[in-house]
Amino acid sequence: MFPPKPIFFTNSLSLFTLRLHSSYTCFPLPPKPPGLSLLADQCTSMRQLKQVHAQMIVSARIHDTFAASRLLSFCSLSEFGDVLYALKIFENTQTPNGFMWNTLIRANASGPNPCEALFLYVRMRRVGVVPGKHTFPFVLKACFRFCSVLLCKQVHTHVVKFGLDLDLHVVNGLVRGYSVSSSLGDARLVFEEFPERNLSIWTTMISGYAQNFCSNEALVLFDQMVAEGFEPNDATLASVLSACARSGCLELGERIHLFMKEKGIEVGVILGTALVHMYAKNGAILVAQELFDSMCEKNVATWNAIICGLASHGRVEEALSLFRKLENVQVLPNDITFVGVLSACCHAGLIDVGSEIFRSMKRVYGIEPKIEHFGCMVDLLGRGGKLLEAEELIKGMVWKPDVVIWGALLGASKNHGNIEVAERVVNEILVLEPHNHGVYVVLSNMYAEAGQWGDVLRLRKLMKEGSLKKTPGWSLVDSENVVCKYASENTHLAV
Repeated sequence: MFPPKPIFFTNSLSLFTLRLHSSYTCFPLPPKPPGLSLLADQCTSMRQLKQVHAQMIVSARIHDTFAASRLLSFCSLSEFGDVLYALKIFENTQTPNGFMWNTLIRANASGPNPCEALFLYVRMRRVGVVPGKHTFPFVLKACFRFCSVLLCKQVHTHVVKFGLDLDLHVVNGLVRGYSVSSSLGDARLVFEEFPERNLSIWTTMISGYAQNFCSNEALVLFDQMVAEGFEPNDATLASVLSACARSGCLELGERIHLFMKEKGIEVGVILGTALVHMYAKNGAILVAQELFDSMCEKNVATWNAIICGLASHGRVEEALSLFRKLENVQVLPNDITFVGVLSACCHAGLIDVGSEIFRSMKRVYGIEPKIEHFGCMVDLLGRGGKLLEAEELIKGMVWKPDVVIWGALLGASKNHGNIEVAERVVNEILVLEPHNHGVYVVLSNMYAEAGQWGDVLRLRKLMKEGSLKKTPGWSLVDSENVVCKYASENTHLAV
């Protein structure tokens, strides 16, 4: 007599069915319930998935690789999934198929531990499973999350070995991998060897230039793409607008905006946010505000673009007002939002307001302050003359403070003539950057202003013995839609 057939989705089903399975192993297994693999695709929680899994064990359907792959797919890729549970299913599958390998690699490449994707790929090769065109894009994604050129090149050799160097998705992954790893020369080589470039490849290459601050190259490539008859999509235009924002090229940004109007391209969330960001970064804050107000749909990135833009233009009250409106429109702020708001408080010297907002990050919104937020607070406290509070804040950070944060406190110490704090800060900076000439210059000037000429001479001697040189300054100049970078020729330190 067979054990009773369990009912789906009861509280204790998984445990019940597993006990049945272990208690009645001497009996023949019940017939396979139809549609279990399809049922796995329809689950809306891990609890339901585990119930389906238990039923598949009882019915012996779990030995069907296809059915097991549907379980693994849900655990790996669903928003309700559990990658660790997916790994257990995988490890207990006698002969995982290529789909299962690719699915698990994909899940780990996008997860918090991308190195696991690379380990899985190595295991895959060792057991003799041949990678395909669906394998390499996710392996490359894991590589560029490490920003490792070496890893990209190693995977590139495998791509060539398996004859996939002309596959669209794989090539796109290579271009992106090299671009994110700041190896634009390699990215461009892959882009130029590929004979049938489509819009996706063009967009990836343009985006790579934009993200690596190579705005001229991004804009030239955009013009070339349009000349070859490709119609840019939202992602392409957003990348070009990002390049315009980074390079300070307002005129070209306006030309792209006009191009969008002429083509009748709808300004949705992505393009609207990119336009607001571009205008705000290029000084046209009024145009940015008009665009923001006219947008029917906005996400947190859109709000961040206008709040940060208003803050950088010193329009503090408007930035704070928009921050307060976030709750009314049910948009949750993120860490970038708080950088913009705290920056606004710094501009206006609003210590109490800024301190309260800083404390609310974790208490109200559950956002752990990052080093950028601490930097804003150090700047805010320093401008208000609360140097010791700023110093204590730095020492209480979970992260190791960097030169930027110590530099903010050094600048505040200089403005308030506090040599004692400045000397401590200089020592901290020199631990991080022993050859940093700038801190000597600041401290020497402070000694001179205080009339401590003996200390001035001591620093000058120290700098000469160290043969310190000044890092050349540079400026960006927009000339006929080409952004030129000019550096100062005088690189010698002058005190």
